[in-house]
Amino acid sequence: MKNLIVLLTITFSFISCAQQKAEKKNQGFNSSIEKIEKSETEWKAELTDFEYYVLREKGTERAFTSELLDNKEEGTYTCAACKLPLFESATKFKSGTGWPSFYEPINEVNVAEEDDKSYGMVRTEVLCARCDGHLGHVFPDGPKPTGLRYCINGAALKFEKK
Repeated sequence: MKNLIVLLTITFSFISCAQQKAEKKNQGFNSSIEKIEKSETEWKAELTDFEYYVLREKGTERAFTSELLDNKEEGTYTCAACKLPLFESATKFKSGTGWPSFYEPINEVNVAEEDDKSYGMVRTEVLCARCDGHLGHVFPDGPKPTGLRYCINGAALKFEKK
């Protein structure tokens, strides 16, 4: 009985710590990024047809077609819809997949992630945390130091040269 009480105490301590960590992360998210909400008509007026397709309808550009794929200049990649800074050029790498790839965002709170269960598989979708624009997906097969590959549609990005 004593062992059971100790085990339950330890278990509840871990659960409590995990909940506090999640709440702290959510508080940082909510206080750091102010959401932009626009009607679909407003988005259509501001974006090109293709940007709208990718960012608002969760489309995907064809591999190896983005102007940003081979960009090697120093600067910042921002959301094409709301201009939120998303990735630094220093974190960009050649993945061979045909889409601009990065191993980490500028700040965790600038990107949101959701489960994407389309096409009969489960992937992790990456969204702009400010405007909810679809950016691409993240995979656990990237380089060090994170081991992540943020595979991002070039149409969802704008590049600001340093």
